[in-house]
Amino acid sequence: MTERHVSSPEGPGGMREWLLTDTPGSRTQARLGRLYGGWLAFARNRLAMVGLGIIVLLILMALLAPLIATHSPYDQDLANRLQPPSGAHWFGTDQFGRDIYSRIVHGSRLTLYIVLLVAVTAPVVGLLIGTVSGYLGGWTDIVLMRITDIFLAFPKLILALAFVAALGPGIGNAIIAIAITSWPPYARIARAETMTIRNSDFISAVRLQGASPVRIILGHVIPLCTSSLIVRVTLDMAGIILTAAGLGFLGLGAQPPLPEWGAMISTGRQYLLEQWWVATLPGLAIFVVSLGFNLLGDGLRDVLDPKNG
Repeated sequence: MTERHVSSPEGPGGMREWLLTDTPGSRTQARLGRLYGGWLAFARNRLAMVGLGIIVLLILMALLAPLIATHSPYDQDLANRLQPPSGAHWFGTDQFGRDIYSRIVHGSRLTLYIVLLVAVTAPVVGLLIGTVSGYLGGWTDIVLMRITDIFLAFPKLILALAFVAALGPGIGNAIIAIAITSWPPYARIARAETMTIRNSDFISAVRLQGASPVRIILGHVIPLCTSSLIVRVTLDMAGIILTAAGLGFLGLGAQPPLPEWGAMISTGRQYLLEQWWVATLPGLAIFVVSLGFNLLGDGLRDVLDPKNG
């Protein structure tokens, strides 16, 4: 019996051939090859690359905010209030003389903070509820899905407003409210995926080997549902940003003087006709970032969804 020789990657060309080979010599090589193939498919989508570029710029803006901001986002200068965009103030100043560009730059940190916290809580809760409901079925499925239906019966922003009104205004309570109202769609997706997977031959084989339902759900079902949820999470980021901005606009999210984009639009709406930049530029920031997440989500869906393969 001859031993198959697996060549090691040497140079850029050799690395590419090593990743794209049809006969990988190890699991690591096979996984890296799938990741590289997915990246090539993603990179062919120009709009998806635009979305990725926008998100990368948002992350860099948040990380480098103290370095790229030209002024303090909190310092007031009433002598220069409501100044139009100029060399001294690139995006103009607001009603308190604060530099709008610097406030938008520092506001990107709040936006990422909200997005990341919601993204690591709501999908996890929805994934666990959906997989347990879909795998166990019976009364467990009925009870969990009826609870899910109750949450889905209300518009997300209205339900978030109710929770924030009960918890009190503030960015922490806003994040909790958004997370509570965001998990039901993930539970629905995970349940549908689980109901397709639970009768598969490999699940039956694992069950015959004596694996418990907890081990099957955690070790086999959840990993297979993850790709669909990643796409949904990316597409939902725009909605999370808009919900957070809506709460901030209504005064129930981040509180002054925090430079939250929705709150900036709220305070600037009374100057919209004459000092248009006060509310328009934070609104453009929300629009661009939301567009970036949507474009990125569309690209990931094309790569990760097996129906599109």
